[in-house]
Formats: sequence, C-alpha cells, structure tokens
Amino acid sequence: MRIEYLYRYPVKGLTAEALEETEVEARQTIPWDRAFALAQGDSGFDPAVPAWLMKTNFMCLMKNARAAALFSVFEPGTGQLTIRAPSGDRVSANALTESGRAEIGSFLITYLGEEARRDEAGNPPRFHHVPGHSFIDQKTKVVSLNNLASLRDYEGKVGGRRHRRRFRANIWFSGAPAWAEREWIGRELQVGGAVLRVLKGIARCPATQVNPETFQRDCDPMEELRRLYGHVELGIHAEVVEGGRIAMGDAIELLD
Repeated sequence: MRIEYLYRYPVKGLTAEALEETEVEARQTIPWDRAFALAQGDSGFDPAVPAWLMKTNFMCLMKNARAAALFSVFEPGTGQLTIRAPSGDRVSANALTESGRAEIGSFLITYLGEEARRDEAGNPPRFHHVPGHSFIDQKTKVVSLNNLASLRDYEGKVGGRRHRRRFRANIWFSGAPAWAEREWIGRELQVGGAVLRVLKGIARCPATQVNPETFQRDCDPMEELRRLYGHVELGIHAEVVEGGRIAMGDAIELLD
C-alpha cells in the first residue's frame, strides 16, 4: 500500500491543502489540521479552557454548505490566512494574532449572513486559534485515512462520481482491497516513518452531501452507503503512537 494524497485542513470546514510531506508527533493531528475555526456565538467555546465541542458549534459543511465555496490558503511561516469568496471579496490577515483573527471572523460572519448565530446576549461568532488545540470532529486527536479502492467500489455501485474531497481525509491510499480497512480496527500501521493505531471507522455525516466542485448538496452518501453496504462508514480514524515523517508515495504496512 502507498500514500496517493496527503492533505491538511487548516480552517475547519474550508479548503483542503495538499502536502508533499509532513512530520507528525505522537497523539497529535497532522500539523495545522483544523487549527482554526469560527465558533458560533451560541457555542459556549472558551479559548481559555478549550474543551472539545461537536462540529455543529462551529462553521461546518454539515450546517453551512456555502462555506464550501470559500477558497482559503494558510502560510504557517507567517501566520497569514487568506480567504476568498466567490464574489471576489477576500480577507488576508495574520491568523496567529488577535487582531488578525477578529478581521477574519468579521469577514466570515458577513459571508454566512443569517447562518452566523449569536448567543442570547447578542455576542457574535468568533474566529479562534488555540495553540495545542485542534477543532477536529473527534475527542481524540486523530489522522483520517481513506482507501481509494473503497471509494471506487462505492462509486461503481452507486453509478456516479463521489469526489474524494467530499470526505475530507488526511490520507488517501492505494494497494488494499476495497473495504479491507474495516478489518483493521485495533491494528497498527507503519505509515512512512510513523506508526498509527486504527481506532474506528469514520461514520459519515451530512457534510458529505456537499459537492466540492458545485458547492451544492446534490446527493446523500449516508443514505447510499447504508443502502449499498448496510453501514455509513467510509475511511478510518487512527491515532499516532510513534511520530515521524509522512510523505506522498510512502509505503503503508499493516503491522503484526
């Protein structure tokens, strides 16, 4: 097996950024993955005590399909985050500073319009970055891996393309039979220079309804997977147990 695609998603719900390589640490996500998020005003998220919250407390594709139309680029060396709307309107600011996050948050609130929720006191959403905290959908910091053969099998049976970016995985790999990954729960994988332990399958949510090319909800992968396979899983979540370098083309080996 080998890595065919490697991604991070710096802003929760926004653009995938392709990577040539990265360095992962034990019990951490891929660096800068879901490092930023717009917390809805009624989320109760406190950056001083950054507890995990469900995705619906943030701007996310499950609730905010129009976020798929935003194009974002993050530069870790400078902290500069640029977000561009389909209209051509854009914001570019240092997301590692409070003033920069306030500017980015204001842009996103305006873009979301009525989908930007306030709390009972009228406080608006806020754009956050908390060093060491990741706004991933799981309480445990994980890396997500998807099997290209499983996607192809699913596409063949449903009779249409389901773009891989719907499923927002960190790693897409080849070389394993379709759905073989469902038998790896509890097993360890050598992924490049790192070792990952598979925790569970990824149960898909309505975020996958959003077409990353048209930005519209045009199908229901949850319903399709349930009808075709009797489950709603596509991909696996794994925890890094030994850190190391991971790169495009690296081998993936199932360990004894």
